[in-house]
Amino acid sequence: QVQLVESGGGLVQAGGSLRLSCAASGRGFSTYDMAWFRQAPGLEREFVAAISSPGDSTLHADSVKGRFTISRDNTKNTVYLQMNSLKPEDTAVYYCAASRQLSMATMTKAGNSYYWGQGTQVTVSS
Repeated sequence: QVQLVESGGGLVQAGGSLRLSCAASGRGFSTYDMAWFRQAPGLEREFVAAISSPGDSTLHADSVKGRFTISRDNTKNTVYLQMNSLKPEDTAVYYCAASRQLSMATMTKAGNSYYWGQGTQVTVSS
């Protein structure tokens, strides 16, 4: 089992940048594929990005492609989300998710079974 704690959220102006971190505790972090999701008020949780367990493959939602980058450091048990050129519509609570059963390519549905973090708020002002 893995426990996840997100950090790095905050308030930023449109066009700015933030880097989110998700620190994992527990055994076997390097065997988990990881993903970021987000949920805005009144909307369903949506996929943002995913990364394979060794970090050699990534997948990004079309809405963030070219602006956000997912990465991981297995020596630090941490996955990151670098967010550039932020827009007001990126405002949401961002969640980190982990799965040992699902491959990165299938970690696009929020309804699948994951280990979840508690989330970190990102607010982008116009």
